[in-house]
Amino acid sequence: MSSNRRGERARRPWSLRGRLLVQVLGLLALVSLVVGVVTEFALRDFLLDQLDSQLAAASDRGPGGPDRLPPPPGLGFYLRVPGQPVGTVAARLLPGGLSEAARLAPDTSIDPLEREQREPLERLPADGRPRTVTLGDLGDYRAVATGTPEGRRVTALPLAGLHDTLWRLGFVLGGVAVTALLAAGAIAALTVRRTLRPLDRLATTAGKVAEIPLDRGEVALSVRVPEADTDTRTEVGKVGAALNRMLEHVAAALAARQRSESRVRQFVADASHELRTPLASIRGYAELSRRHGEAVPPDVRYALARVEAESGRMTSLVEELLLLARLDSGRPVAREPVDLSRLVADAVADAHVAGPEHRWLLTAPPEPVTVLGDASQLHQVVLNLLNNARTHTPAGTTVRTILAAAKGEVRLAVADDGPGIPAEIRPEVFERFSRGDTSRSREAGSTGLGLAIVAAVVAAHHGQVRLDTHPGRTEFTVILPAHSSRTGSPQ
Repeated sequence: MSSNRRGERARRPWSLRGRLLVQVLGLLALVSLVVGVVTEFALRDFLLDQLDSQLAAASDRGPGGPDRLPPPPGLGFYLRVPGQPVGTVAARLLPGGLSEAARLAPDTSIDPLEREQREPLERLPADGRPRTVTLGDLGDYRAVATGTPEGRRVTALPLAGLHDTLWRLGFVLGGVAVTALLAAGAIAALTVRRTLRPLDRLATTAGKVAEIPLDRGEVALSVRVPEADTDTRTEVGKVGAALNRMLEHVAAALAARQRSESRVRQFVADASHELRTPLASIRGYAELSRRHGEAVPPDVRYALARVEAESGRMTSLVEELLLLARLDSGRPVAREPVDLSRLVADAVADAHVAGPEHRWLLTAPPEPVTVLGDASQLHQVVLNLLNNARTHTPAGTTVRTILAAAKGEVRLAVADDGPGIPAEIRPEVFERFSRGDTSRSREAGSTGLGLAIVAAVVAAHHGQVRLDTHPGRTEFTVILPAHSSRTGSPQ
C-alpha cells in the first residue's frame, strides 16, 4: 500500500507554476555555473601568465642568469637575492648526474630538497618552457629549465597562492550564485504567481460552472470570465474570450432545452389532467355493464372486464405522470408530520396481500418514527419499492423492510434476496420508463415509472435514495431528514 502511494506521489503532475519556476531557476543556475567556470578558467590563465612572468624574472636572477656574475658555489646566495619569492626552488643539474636543489623557506632559511622532491626537476627538458610539476609533499610548482655551460639550471615557483586565489574566488562566486538564486526564486515565484493569476480566475470560473447541475431543471448559467481576462491581444485573454463564447452557446442551448422541457411537462400535465375524467367514465360504464349479469354474453363480459382492468391501469399511469409533472414543476410538497412507522406497516401489509407467494418481513423501532412531508407521496414511495421487489423477484423471495432513525435522519431500506439488478441497467434504474425486464408481459402492471417516482419524491423531501445490488441481494435505501416532535421542524 505504501509503495503504491509513493508511486502515485511520484507520478503526480507538476503545476504550470511549479514547472515555470523550476525552469527559470534551472536556467539561472546554468548561467551562474557557466559564468563561474569561465571566470575561474580566465582568472587561472591570467594568474598563470603572471606566475610565468615572475618565474622568468626569478630564473634570470638565478644561478648563471644573464644579469648575474659567475656564481660562487652553493644555492643559498641565489635564493636570498632580493625580490625572490618565498618558496622559490632552485636547482643545478651537472652533466655527471650530480645535482643540488634547495627551497627558500618562509623564515628565509635554505632547505635542501629530498630525493623524491627533486626527481621531477631532473626530468625537465632544458627548453626554457614553463611546466607544472609536483614536488612530493611540497605540492604543485611552476618550473622552467634552461641550459648553461655547467649543465642545466631549474627555477620553480609555488602554485599554492594561485590555487588559494581560485578556491577563494570559487567560494565567493558560489555564495553569490546561491544568494542570487534564492532571491531570484522568491522574485520569480511572486512574478509567476502574479502573471498566472488570470489563469487562476479562469479556473475558478470553470469550477463554478462545473458545480452547476446542468443535466436537469432550469439552469441560470450567468457565470462568465471577467472582462479583464478576455483581451484577445494576450494568450490568457484568448482563452477567456473563447470560454465566454462557449458559455454563451451552452446557456442558449440550456435555455432552449428548458423551454422544450417546460412545454413537454405542461403537455403531460394537461393531458394527464384531461384524461382522468374520460378514463373514470370508461371504467364506470364498463363496471355498470358487467352488473347486468345474465343479459351480457360471456365473451362480452370478458371484454368488459378487460376494458375495466386496462382503464384502471391507464388511470394509474395517468396519476403517476401527473405526479411527476407536478414534482418537475417545482411545486413545494406538503410539510406535515407523517408517522412513517404506521405508513410502512400498512404498506407491508398491503404488499403481503398483493404478493402472498413472497415472504414479507418488517423491522422497525418500538417508538414512532416521524418525518415532515406529504403522506400520500411517501406512501407511494414505500409501495413502489415493495411492488418493485415483488414484481422482479421469483416466488418464495424474502423481502425485508427496515426502518430506523439515528443522528438526525431516518433510513428506510427495502432488501430482497432475489437475482439482483443487471449491471448494464443499474445506471438507469431511476430513469423514467426504465425496465429491468423488457420482455415481460404488461399484465405485471409495471409502467417503468415506479423508481423514477421514488427518486423524484425523495428529492422533493430533501432526501436521498441509494441502490446496493449484487447477485443474491438488492437493497434500496431511502434517507430522509428526521422530524422532532418537540420543535416541529427537521433536525
